[in-house]
Amino acid sequence: MQKKLTISIDEQVYEALYHVIGKRKISNFIENLIRPKIINKNLEIAYQQMAADSQREENAEDWNEGIIEDFGNEPW
Repeated sequence: MQKKLTISIDEQVYEALYHVIGKRKISNFIENLIRPKIINKNLEIAYQQMAADSQREENAEDWNEGIIEDFGNEPW
């Protein structure tokens, strides 16, 4: 879903964007520049928070060990 955002920038910057990037392409250009800095950063922080949750990590380890045991009993 797209959301509309109004920002203010210097007139020279706007003119350069308009000239270099082109009409109706500025929003996509800016989004492509910003997305990796915002989305990946939030993902990295979320992984750090998950790793810091010792109860969650213990549950994940128990789950992993259970899977290994299940496969260990399978006939090949």
